Amino acid sequence: MTRPFRFGVVTPLMADLRSWREQVRRIADSGYSTLLMPDVPHWQPAPAPTLAFAAAQADLRVGTWVYASPLRPAWSIAWEAHSLSVLTEGRFEMGIGTGRPGIEDELRSLGMPVVPPRERLAVVRETVTRLRDLDGPDLHTPVVMAVRGPRAQALAAEVADTVTFAAMPYDSRAEVAGKARGFHTTRDVELALHVPVIGDSVAPFMAPPDIDTAALRAADSLAILPDDPAAAAEEIQRRREEIGFSYFIFGAGPAERLAPVVAELSGR
Repeated sequence: MTRPFRFGVVTPLMADLRSWREQVRRIADSGYSTLLMPDVPHWQPAPAPTLAFAAAQADLRVGTWVYASPLRPAWSIAWEAHSLSVLTEGRFEMGIGTGRPGIEDELRSLGMPVVPPRERLAVVRETVTRLRDLDGPDLHTPVVMAVRGPRAQALAAEVADTVTFAAMPYDSRAEVAGKARGFHTTRDVELALHVPVIGDSVAPFMAPPDIDTAALRAADSLAILPDDPAAAAEEIQRRREEIGFSYFIFGAGPAERLAPVVAELSGR
């Protein structure tokens, strides 16, 4: 069965608190389902308190996009995620992955050990296991996994509710579609698509600021959508029909510009 669309916005707190709070409310009023926070130490307030604050401002879901597993022990991430589920009355989604490109340099700067990807993936597994233990039988915190390689995909097929593919921006449509179509699971897993570029606008925290938008178009990349709302709506529907993506994640900058698209497609 075709999943209905839903839409999330990565909304780091980069301005004064009052402006950000108003932005959160506008995002909720525009029909977006989820407000998401990146996990980048020192660049913004920590995700957990910020998301709890956001959930108190508007009736929408909140989530991490995504926790970097090498930055915290598994028990700490699980405890924090479970606590957010309780405080938001079930409106929190735990996004988690093994770390963005350059995470090794960040770990060194923080004085933390640099561990290989296999060990990072083991932390993801342990985190989900501990989260399920904390949730118990009466609460289910949705888990969103960012995956790239076959081991991560296999773990996501086992434990995740939603999967997003950690593609490089210049990966072609065919490359990402191949990963999505090759994602075999006996469970009903939602597929999410991270779209950092709308037209020539690049979302902070979602892609490098010097990204070549013309090269994205030439590669037929799924990391970009047209600036025109009608063309964007048509392309979003194509990506669901042809590949299976139903959950689309945008940056906060173009979120209001795409509000008509979200209003049109939400619930379909």
